[in-house]
Amino acid sequence: MEKDLKISELKQMQYKLFEANKEKWNDMEPKYAKDHMLYMIEEIGECIAIIKKKKIDNIMNDEKIRSRFIEEMCDVMMYYVEVLNRLNITEEEFSEAYINKNHINLNRNFEEERKQKYI
Repeated sequence: MEKDLKISELKQMQYKLFEANKEKWNDMEPKYAKDHMLYMIEEIGECIAIIKKKKIDNIMNDEKIRSRFIEEMCDVMMYYVEVLNRLNITEEEFSEAYINKNHINLNRNFEEERKQKYI
């Protein structure tokens, strides 16, 4: 079964997860967004640890290692979506900003910017 989640679906899934755990978790308030950003960074660290310890070739070719890596990437995304939810960032706001940023990046000269940055 092919699945391609939309931002709205990710947000709804996180709201359901929150509802199932709301007595144990922090309230759905903007002030807790920072905590979820920090949890996300922790999960990114776990992804980096897998890359360092298991190497990219194994992530690409070993089903068990790949599955574990993808699971950690899902944790990163879940915390990311928690931040979107806690800050009431809509799918439309996010999509518009993403498209705009992508357009800016398509027209950037990253190599030249890096050279200028370290002068």
